[in-house]
Amino acid sequence: MTADSSSPGRLERALASLRGLAVGDALGSQFFVPVNYPLLKRREVPEGPWQWTDDTEMACSVVAVLADHRRLDQDALARSFAEHHDFDRGYGPAVNRLLRLVREGQDWRELAAGLFNGQGSWGNGAAMRIAPLGAWYADDPEQATHQAEISAYPTHQHREAVVGAMAVAAAAALVASPDGPPSPEALLDGVVALVPKSAVGAGLRRARDMLDYGDAGTVAAVLGCGRRTSAHDTVPFALWSAARSLTDFETAFWTTAQVGGDVDTTCAIVGGVLASGKAGAPPAEWSERTEVLPDWVPTTP
Repeated sequence: MTADSSSPGRLERALASLRGLAVGDALGSQFFVPVNYPLLKRREVPEGPWQWTDDTEMACSVVAVLADHRRLDQDALARSFAEHHDFDRGYGPAVNRLLRLVREGQDWRELAAGLFNGQGSWGNGAAMRIAPLGAWYADDPEQATHQAEISAYPTHQHREAVVGAMAVAAAAALVASPDGPPSPEALLDGVVALVPKSAVGAGLRRARDMLDYGDAGTVAAVLGCGRRTSAHDTVPFALWSAARSLTDFETAFWTTAQVGGDVDTTCAIVGGVLASGKAGAPPAEWSERTEVLPDWVPTTP
């Protein structure tokens, strides 16, 4: 079987992934609040509404550009990021400045290339927002990785950040298969085969070797869990967690959140990847407590 490649089918998958990403992001962000720490230990959710962060806001732009252009247009994506940039959503300082300058008319190419002494950002921002693109390209995982590479450059031009985005998009595309999600081993093997040699790729190979580990804390100690907010410190663990619970959003969320680190981002990645497939939708109650998506996100092609 092949995935529905019609515009309505692609958009439906991308929106499902986006909603899962938003739930993971918004609920994950609640556990940066000290009063909610006991709830996290007990695997209990706080009262809503849960507000999402920059992870979801940027993912909304990804979906909007795909719906409008039927592909990832870099200039349109940079404009959308800048136009919808809400400083209070938790963006990092470098991206806050970049998007402000883009809004003022400067070229994103020069700005993104100049970050961190010309090395570009290796942060996890390109990966956190990209799962819906993978769902869009469920019929072509290789194209998903190519489009994800393109998507990273308006903000993240370091090789590791780019590969992190490619890996998450590949995972979402594979999970969105109409035949149902692959096995955990097949998922990580498939992602490794689709991304170039890199620290992210090395982390994914370690994640594949640790699929039989039952202690997420041990795995996070080896792979990282976003404490450094780098792509290679974030993506391997998030995809390990997603692979372990491909049809159980709730279990995947708690496994991811309880190790700490950059919880809203790791949970956004996990939520977006799992919700790309019909078997991985978030609990209805969690969706109801999550802040609604902005009205500029298209729901029809």
